[in-house]
Amino acid sequence: MNWLWAIIVGLILGLIAKAILPGKQAIPIWLTIICGMVGSLLGNWAASALGVRHTSGIDWIRHLLQLAGAVIVVAIGDRLWVGTRGRRGARA
Repeated sequence: MNWLWAIIVGLILGLIAKAILPGKQAIPIWLTIICGMVGSLLGNWAASALGVRHTSGIDWIRHLLQLAGAVIVVAIGDRLWVGTRGRRGARA
């Protein structure tokens, strides 16, 4: 069940990150999910390092750090995807 939640959170964070980033990202949905999951882990790590991972109530700071991590990882993933698959808009 934990993997299912990780996939759902990865999908949501990845899609929000793609919406925040300017322009159209060329990465497929499976890579968006993976980037969202990695961004979530990165945000959890940053929250632990800052000492705000477990707070009373809703962990808004942790969630914002997870989203920031997802934005960074999606941006990097998009650049790597475009770099390995050719320039944007090129037909294979």
